[in-house]
Amino acid sequence: MMKPVSKFLRYLLVLFLAIGLVSSYILHRYLTGTYFSAETPILVQIKSGSHFRELATSLAAQGVITKPKWWILYAVVTGQASKVKAGEYQVEPGVSPRQLLNLFTSGKVKTYQVTLVEGWRFNQVLAALSQQEKLTQLVSGLSEEEVMRRLGKAGEHPEGRFFPDSYQYVAGNTDIDILKRAYVRLEQVLNEEWISRDKNLPYRTSYEALIMASIVEKETAVPAERKKIAGVFVRRLEKGMRLQTDPTVIYGLGDAYQGNLQRKHLIQQSSYNTYLIKGLPPTPIAMVGRAAIYAALHPAAGDSLYFVARGDGSHFFSATLDEHQKAVRRFQIKQRPQQYKSTPD
Repeated sequence: MMKPVSKFLRYLLVLFLAIGLVSSYILHRYLTGTYFSAETPILVQIKSGSHFRELATSLAAQGVITKPKWWILYAVVTGQASKVKAGEYQVEPGVSPRQLLNLFTSGKVKTYQVTLVEGWRFNQVLAALSQQEKLTQLVSGLSEEEVMRRLGKAGEHPEGRFFPDSYQYVAGNTDIDILKRAYVRLEQVLNEEWISRDKNLPYRTSYEALIMASIVEKETAVPAERKKIAGVFVRRLEKGMRLQTDPTVIYGLGDAYQGNLQRKHLIQQSSYNTYLIKGLPPTPIAMVGRAAIYAALHPAAGDSLYFVARGDGSHFFSATLDEHQKAVRRFQIKQRPQQYKSTPD
């Protein structure tokens, strides 16, 4: 016959098991339930050193979770409360408390993207960075010289020193962070291409090749023409001819250029006026992509020394001045009598 005490303990054990099963079921329902029914995601910023209880209270106030004490208890018991990583997280509607905790311990913070475009000048780069709300602004109001000093590149001209690409960042990163990455990336690409360059090019340094690449970048947007454009300019350098390229003149004019290059501009003294100076200008005139760098280091062979815009984005190439002048009359003077668009001559 079962003793009363043993029977009581058995009932007590069954009761505890039942309570445990019910509690586990309730907790599972809570952890996998969805309480955030907003139509759009929200951003949650977790500051370094903040208390987990503060996070839970904030999320409950925003309707992301219910029963914050349950969430806190589960996170503490499982050891996840101490593993939450600081940063900005995007919380999607329908997320469960368990998924939310997994998100905060994963460190998968929300990322943003800024794109720097081939052909941009440095001032356009700075303008693009200044418009990124999630980037901490450190260079706003600084001169170009001061910006380069902040980058640890004092004395370097900033034009063309940054690689055009899309750069990912998170809230709290700085504009200096992006500039450093773009600077290093440009150096990597330029060095890689410089190593495999053609022989007997008229460049003493990779920086001179970068200057040429920037001219190619600004002269044409047609990929198939880049090497042909580079070939023209390389042959002109080798023959001691002036480059006579409009983009360098325009760059030298700065804010004085209002969108219409005129003959009077071609006689204005400037270290970038390649109608007057021999050789390359002193610095690049824009950011360049890998394709333009490759073209500058692998110019197309041939005998063309001139080119003129056709009016459709492409160019007509000529080997003689007479042929070139005929092309100018055909593609520019007759088609656009009120405008002046120069080309090497």
